[in-house]
Amino acid sequence: MGVLYLSNSTYTVPLLPLRGLIVYPTMVLHLDVGRDYSVQALEKAMMNDQMIFLTTQKDMNIDDPKQDDLYQIGTLTKVNQMLKLPNGTFRVLVEGLQRGKIVQFDDEGTYFSVEIEAYDDESTTVVDSENRALMRMMLDRFEQYIKLSKKISSETFATVADIEEPGRMADIITSHLPLKLVQKQEILETIDTKERIEKIIQLIADEQEILNLEKAISQRVKKSMERTQKEYYLREQMKAIQQELGDKEGKSAEIQDLKEKILNAGMSEQVEKTALKELDRYEKVPTASAESSVIRNYLDWLISLPWSKETRDDLDILKAERILNKDHYGLEKVKERILEYLAVQQLTNSIKGPILCLVGPPGVGKTSLAKSISKSLGRKFVRISLGGVRDESEIRGHRRTYVGAMPGRLIQGMKKAGTINPVFLLDEIDKMSNDFRGDPSSAMLEVLDPEQNHTFSDHYIEEPYDLSKVLFIATANDLSTIPGPLRDRMEIISIPGYTELEKIEIAKAHLLSKQIKENGLNGNQLRVRDEAIQQIVRRYTREAGVRTLERMLATICRKTAKLIVSGEKKRVTVTDQNVHEFLGKPIFRFGQAELEDQIGVATGLAYTVVGGDTLQIEVSLSPGSGKLLLTGKLGDVMKESAQTAFSYVRSKAEELKLPKNFHEQYDVHIHVPEGAVPKDGPSAGITIATALISALTKHAIRKEVGMTGEITLRGRVLPIGGLKEKSLGAHRAGLKKIIIPKDNEKDLDDIPTSVREDLTFYPVTSMDEVINIAIVGEEK
Repeated sequence: MGVLYLSNSTYTVPLLPLRGLIVYPTMVLHLDVGRDYSVQALEKAMMNDQMIFLTTQKDMNIDDPKQDDLYQIGTLTKVNQMLKLPNGTFRVLVEGLQRGKIVQFDDEGTYFSVEIEAYDDESTTVVDSENRALMRMMLDRFEQYIKLSKKISSETFATVADIEEPGRMADIITSHLPLKLVQKQEILETIDTKERIEKIIQLIADEQEILNLEKAISQRVKKSMERTQKEYYLREQMKAIQQELGDKEGKSAEIQDLKEKILNAGMSEQVEKTALKELDRYEKVPTASAESSVIRNYLDWLISLPWSKETRDDLDILKAERILNKDHYGLEKVKERILEYLAVQQLTNSIKGPILCLVGPPGVGKTSLAKSISKSLGRKFVRISLGGVRDESEIRGHRRTYVGAMPGRLIQGMKKAGTINPVFLLDEIDKMSNDFRGDPSSAMLEVLDPEQNHTFSDHYIEEPYDLSKVLFIATANDLSTIPGPLRDRMEIISIPGYTELEKIEIAKAHLLSKQIKENGLNGNQLRVRDEAIQQIVRRYTREAGVRTLERMLATICRKTAKLIVSGEKKRVTVTDQNVHEFLGKPIFRFGQAELEDQIGVATGLAYTVVGGDTLQIEVSLSPGSGKLLLTGKLGDVMKESAQTAFSYVRSKAEELKLPKNFHEQYDVHIHVPEGAVPKDGPSAGITIATALISALTKHAIRKEVGMTGEITLRGRVLPIGGLKEKSLGAHRAGLKKIIIPKDNEKDLDDIPTSVREDLTFYPVTSMDEVINIAIVGEEK
């Protein structure tokens, strides 16, 4: 390394900062100079020896650079020519001489002045074999680059090839490469010639790779354009053919419209890909083809389904409570469960939709309660009836290969709702059955499982559909007919029925005003007093719900409308004295309990699909050989209860002071009236036993006593279910004393207060206690 300028290694010259440009030694080029301190530096150079130091700014946007804004290594140049232009700037012709490094920087005057150390390339005259090999490799790479880029002329390569100095050749080649400013500065700062050539060889190789990639991309784009042009040409031909065949507009407008709808439907990436694939098939299939309509129907279903649209839940608990209380009287457990759901939803905002199952007799308001839940949440409401459904495809849909195929009821309901989080009512879920066409209740297992229903599969749609945000509410009359696995997926909420007081309140608050409005009346034209409603409840209805009560009120409204229209009356008032004029003679005797104590007749309590009811069990004895005859269309369980009760009485014959060997002297006939009605269930054991003992001992059973419980051979009383429903039935029948198993004492809290106050409950553990309470007489 040697210093060639003058005889000193350091010297002072003016400095000219460059923006976005680097000048190498031996380069000759024009520069336009406009900044005042740069012009002053040029003038100073021209006044002395025409020498000036050029270095580049690190950031070309800075107008007033400081020492830290400039690269420290630049080029010592000679100003060969300086010309002032009309716009006030100067155009200068400079010639690069040597690399130099700033040793000291002075910016106190009107221009920058620097003290630099100048460097010369090593081996400028003597080129060894290693340099010659590096030069040849650099030239080869440069030639290949020129062939690829086609932006550098062959004359330029010939000029470069004639250069013998390796350092000069490296600088000239670098000046022709499209490198970043930082890369060019790195070459300028590389003083060692061999190292500089190696870097340039690597840079040319990198640029060649980039050019090869650009060429490959260009070819791909060209092929794609050719394919697009070909498709466009073919589509235009197809359009022309369709127009000739009578389809004036062709499918293009329809296809474009369907594509926009698919892209705007909010589908998942997988479903959208399937839809676009089917759209491509639809475009290619002739319109007259049967497959065309199948594909079009499928696309219409995919587009019309809600994939991401959902309503925002109204999580105001107080408002929801007001709505539920306004629409329904009583039903505290159901209301409490819904409010709990809202509270958890408000805290987490991520809970999966619960699966509620409202179980109760007809007419207790299960369906209307689901509507109120939807209203309180601010969600869409959808109802599907499952009564009588016995085909699995009703739930999962049909395969598209079948003629007339369509999605299942779940997907149809989601389309109707238009959102992914409606309240979905599955009405009469206990009425589903199965046959050779499949088991729909098994298909419902996936629907009602929060861990699976986010990818519900419908045979028609054939793509996973998310049902996890749906609030499913099922209704049922009889829980026993629902398969166990399906029942396990639902949260069971029992609605046993209404008390007399609740029915009167419901009639006053809801039913009467509804029927007055539906029959074209107003509150001034018809008035029904409370005691009249009580008489209707007691003597014209006997049900757990309120449907018959509503029909009776509708009858009164119709007859009132007739009286007013005919001009007979302007205003009607219904009381307990004239209610029979509107409804006829009473249908039921209030209080179904016996009017007097009877021998061999016991009142049992039963739980049916229409609520709690009373059951008269009669026992008669006749001379015979000990046969046990059971009538009344009893089920297997009830027959076994009768046989168990009979065996128990035989084992207690001595204690009960019964005739010795009575079972060989008498035929025993046990009958439950209403033989056309099937009866079964494990709760009639103590009732049958009490009726048997009464018939054998000739002691009467108290008329006001009802009982429920199962019996063992040793006389123990076992617990039963449905105590609340049975208690309501006993209350309706006018009973006063109820014998229940001791283990059911915990269920008394579920019975409404008004019913508990009218009834006296006797929890028992053995048959002896039952006899002491139920049978009249001191000797039992």
